[in-house]
Amino acid sequence: MYKKVELKDGFVGMERKVAKVWKEKDIVKKNFAMNEGKEYFTFYDGPPTANGKPHVGHIETRVMKDIIPRYKVMKGYKVLRKAGWDTHGLPVELEIEKKLGISGKQQIEEYGVEKFVKQCKESVFEYVSMWEEMTNKVGYWVDMENPYVTYHNEYIESVWWALKQIWEKGLLYEGHKVMPYCPRCGTALSSHEVAQRL
Repeated sequence: MYKKVELKDGFVGMERKVAKVWKEKDIVKKNFAMNEGKEYFTFYDGPPTANGKPHVGHIETRVMKDIIPRYKVMKGYKVLRKAGWDTHGLPVELEIEKKLGISGKQQIEEYGVEKFVKQCKESVFEYVSMWEEMTNKVGYWVDMENPYVTYHNEYIESVWWALKQIWEKGLLYEGHKVMPYCPRCGTALSSHEVAQRL
């Protein structure tokens, strides 16, 4: 009843052919340019930390994060698809502490805060090529040529600007909350950071 489909190169070969066509015909950029002047749909995508390798869990989230913007483009919305890199935080600092053989706030200060920050900034893009390869393999359509980077001043200033707007509208309040605290790091920890340390 149905004509058998021959995949002489297998599914991986088929994926490579599709990716090649997308690249040759500039399909992804054409998709980004669609619906100019139409209503925007914003999809906030929490960026990965580029100093860690991608794994199978990232594939699932990349696929899920791709479905919604593609659907909205098909519905006529203008959807910005900007990649980003989370370059702040404990995972980056812990990796550099390990590399330097130091531990905790006091030893960071003895090493030199500026030198430590420089090491952190240099390390954060260690696995970018692996992330780009994985992103292309799963067909995740995102602008990786112009990503936002959380340590860039423009990004930091935009966060402070947003926080100021929220403050001026009276939407912030001061309160108390019990938080996990790391005496070694000298900082409060998020639940995600606590899970990483176990």
